[in-house]
Amino acid sequence: MNPQPIVNHIPALRRYARALTGDAWAADDLVQDTLERACSKWRLWLVGSDLRAWLFTVMHNLLVNQVRQSARQASGRSVDIDEVAHELPAPDANLGPLLDLQRCLLRLPQEQRVVLLLVTMEDMGYADVARITGVPIGTVMSRLSRARSRLQELMDAPAHVHAHTTDSASADGKSAPALRRLK
Repeated sequence: MNPQPIVNHIPALRRYARALTGDAWAADDLVQDTLERACSKWRLWLVGSDLRAWLFTVMHNLLVNQVRQSARQASGRSVDIDEVAHELPAPDANLGPLLDLQRCLLRLPQEQRVVLLLVTMEDMGYADVARITGVPIGTVMSRLSRARSRLQELMDAPAHVHAHTTDSASADGKSAPALRRLK
């Protein structure tokens, strides 16, 4: 097996994984898992077919499995906010538009975010995205349309600036939603 064809796709895999997860460490882990799976399942790739699409399919399937596993592990488990308060980063008042875009992307449902990123960021055609995600082309087009509309709504919505006070008032004087404690 010549690893060079896979190596050529690593930058695109990393870019997609970072946009998809919103976390550099999780993205690097996802890329590593994708590369390991691709190497161990190399015999499943059909010579002459689109290697890039196959690698993105491997990544997509791994991500779906990870999300399902996390959901199973998280069910029934709660966290006291006081125990993790030191881990919660304070929002930066100077968030740029790119960070706002990333925040909005991460608020999209995963199936919409996947399609939007593959079409716009990775410049894939609808047929490739349908093959990667395992859904019909019409579903890809519908998810893309809904993702674009929702992303536009999120980007147009005024950003909320949360003040660090003991009450739940925000900087603009409006009441911010209170954190709910789970016990």
